[in-house]
Amino acid sequence: MTEDQPSVQGAVCPPPLPHRDRIVLGHGSGGKLSRRLIEQVFMPALRNPFLDMRDDSAVFQIPMMIADGARLALSTDSHVVSPLFFPGGDIGRLAVCGTVNDLSMVGASPLYLTAGFILEEGLSVADLERILQSMKHAAEEAGIFIVAGDTKVVQKGKADGLYINTAGVGLVDPLVNISGANAKPGDIIILSGSIGDHGIAVLQARGELGFESQIESDVAPLNHLTHGMLEASKEIHVLRDPTRGGLATTLNEIASQSQVGIIIEETLLPVNPAVASACEMLGFDPLNVANEGKLVAFVSESSASKVIEAMKHTEIGKDSVAIGRVVSTPPGIVLMKTQIGSTRILDSLSGEMLPRIC
Repeated sequence: MTEDQPSVQGAVCPPPLPHRDRIVLGHGSGGKLSRRLIEQVFMPALRNPFLDMRDDSAVFQIPMMIADGARLALSTDSHVVSPLFFPGGDIGRLAVCGTVNDLSMVGASPLYLTAGFILEEGLSVADLERILQSMKHAAEEAGIFIVAGDTKVVQKGKADGLYINTAGVGLVDPLVNISGANAKPGDIIILSGSIGDHGIAVLQARGELGFESQIESDVAPLNHLTHGMLEASKEIHVLRDPTRGGLATTLNEIASQSQVGIIIEETLLPVNPAVASACEMLGFDPLNVANEGKLVAFVSESSASKVIEAMKHTEIGKDSVAIGRVVSTPPGIVLMKTQIGSTRILDSLSGEMLPRIC
């Protein structure tokens, strides 16, 4: 069947994708090759009623609760991880989960995502299809739709295979007020699980560890976890996922935003033994290594036990633990009580320890 021949149903059926195994510059031209790429690669993986409209923007109704004082949250993120595939995930899952989690960290219920793809000439179409399937599964796991997208192609050597930009919109309950500036003296600091898994998994995928391990990225959508936490209590003041820079950088950002002091206990920090061993061998501190499926929460003391209990009832939060508290002084400073009983200042990561981890 040629491009101009109608199908039995009367619709035009594009011929098979030329250069089926690799992306070529023509796939970004906006013409026939672009159309075939969309119809034969993107749509089978991501098809939903919004994308089926083939419009330049998605049009959707906002739930009625918006009239009751609820607000919209909007976030965007770009993903340039290298390599594209790593133990426990890939750039597609990372892209979806990263934006879902950014929305979740202000207490929003994510609704819709968009995705923009920068494809490098020569990228394997099979790899692209694998990544799109991963995005589809992550979106289903989070319970959201990818409703719009865009694709561009650049010359070989200009994009390391594939970059993805995502944007997301979510709905925030009127009773929720979560911000990095809302930490209060007396708040209990809760961590949802072990730290450093993602960064070490990506490093392992590059073949730079020098040894084999079973470390996998923790990349996962956190919106169901945060929903359960907010069902348990609205006295959650801060939520943050400690990605680049790790937990240490995240805590310092919050201390600075809220102008409070933070004290955590080193003995309470959950670290996968394999991650701890890798960090010791490489001279890294797990507190500075990125995570993509963990969160830190600042919760009023009266509600902390209820929130932890709710977190432990989920698979992703089963290892949740209180690791410290917020104090009045010194403002903007994070302190850690060490295993040997001393106290040291826990500073933000200086420089880039692990490039291209998200």
